[in-house]
Amino acid sequence: MKTAVALVATKPEPEPMTSNDAWIEKGTPAFMRTVLALFSGGFATFALLYCVQPMMPLLSKEFGINAAQSSLVLSVSTGMLALGLLVTGPISDRIGRKPVMVAALGCAALSTIASAVMPTWELVLATRALVGLSLSGLAAVAMTYLSEEIHPQHIGLAMGLYIGGNAIGGMCGRLITGVLIDFVSWHAALLTLGSLALLAAIVFWKALPESRNFQPQTLNPRTLVNGFLMHFKDAGLPWLFLEAFLLMGAFVTLFNYIGYRLLAEPYHMNQALVGLLSVVYLSGIYSSAQVGALADRLGRRKVFWASIVVMGGGLLMTLTQPLSLIILGMLVFTFGFFGAHSVASSWIGRRALKAKGQASSLYLFCYYAGSSVAGTAGGVFWHHWGWNGIGLFIGSLLAVALMVALRLSTLAPKAA
Repeated sequence: MKTAVALVATKPEPEPMTSNDAWIEKGTPAFMRTVLALFSGGFATFALLYCVQPMMPLLSKEFGINAAQSSLVLSVSTGMLALGLLVTGPISDRIGRKPVMVAALGCAALSTIASAVMPTWELVLATRALVGLSLSGLAAVAMTYLSEEIHPQHIGLAMGLYIGGNAIGGMCGRLITGVLIDFVSWHAALLTLGSLALLAAIVFWKALPESRNFQPQTLNPRTLVNGFLMHFKDAGLPWLFLEAFLLMGAFVTLFNYIGYRLLAEPYHMNQALVGLLSVVYLSGIYSSAQVGALADRLGRRKVFWASIVVMGGGLLMTLTQPLSLIILGMLVFTFGFFGAHSVASSWIGRRALKAKGQASSLYLFCYYAGSSVAGTAGGVFWHHWGWNGIGLFIGSLLAVALMVALRLSTLAPKAA
């Protein structure tokens, strides 16, 4: 009870005063161009990563593999993305944000097109690994770009809109492939997504303003080690890194295996209908922007743990039998996840006063490591205990995440 009282009494985190005239402010043309570009980038990132989730039952049949093995088509991408983040963030600290992000999007789109024509499971996995490695050049760098260029008073909104692009990308990636594979091959579905991602890359390249506050940093091993140690000595950053692992692991596990449940008895849904359920991502599009803005007003400490509680409520709904409650639970779970991710993402930029690119990379390394590790581990729970096993696994992740969030809520604001 003492913790709860302390949470209520916590004041919103004060924003540092700044006189930097180079900030991009809300309502300006540069702000709109930045939002459009990073919305497109976030769209392409999540569309290319998660377009394969509706295909997993189909891939299991075509290649004669089980659910856990089929999940590797996503896990190898997120795993390679996580490893790439350890390199691309520091590289962007040296050569600049925009060149790295543009190259990353283009390479990821081309790798997706290549994966569509691969004849064997091993080659599909190899090209999917290239997709993840390429996207590592956008994921962390985009967060760093926003924290450097957007005025601190508007960073929560801007980050929320960027993550809204992620949500739309995740929705459209699943929706397009989920519907298409009922009518055409999975090869054609991947070709379609790869082509759309190329268009998004062009929009990103044309719209994103050049960095005005970027300052190149020397790229050497000692600098990287010092930055790594500095971030892990911070009172809050390591806990935020852990949150990324737990929350993304929970989110990906639910969407990896919900399709298997709905295709089986007693629901017997077809692939197109399962794909259409990706519209629950619309709740994430709304929550990422609205919860981010709410955190700017009320403070991240209050809003963050509340978003995790919302995820838990959504999970409980999916454990019931009525289809309407399962779908509602997916929607509530998605709402809570994107809200929590929006708050945590903007929090990283506020606590990392130096080597921001490396801090963002470490956060997203844990984020996608959670996707890779938990997303595949969940297959073991599904194989042995069905959806109740998945509920137990995700519930355990969320319980730890909530305890960490409550600890974060007690931290004093960090002075800039």
